[in-house]
Amino acid sequence: MAKTPLETGTEEINSGHLRAFIERIERLNEEKKALGEDIKEVFAEAKGNGFDPKIIRKIVSIRAQDPEKRTEEETLLDLYMAALGAN
Repeated sequence: MAKTPLETGTEEINSGHLRAFIERIERLNEEKKALGEDIKEVFAEAKGNGFDPKIIRKIVSIRAQDPEKRTEEETLLDLYMAALGAN
């Protein structure tokens, strides 16, 4: 397959370069899908061992946050809950 640019009006498109990007994205999407399946299996295994997947997801989300941002959010949450008398 030739890697010559295709002329479309005033623009040139290098079809080989474009194809390479698209194929890389497709491969990465496949890897992402496989990783998603692996993660689902880990959650199922955790659930089978008596852990709550919803809580595990929350913990993973919290641990991914910036510590300062997490502290700020927790402080605001505590403040709002206290204001509602729900603390």
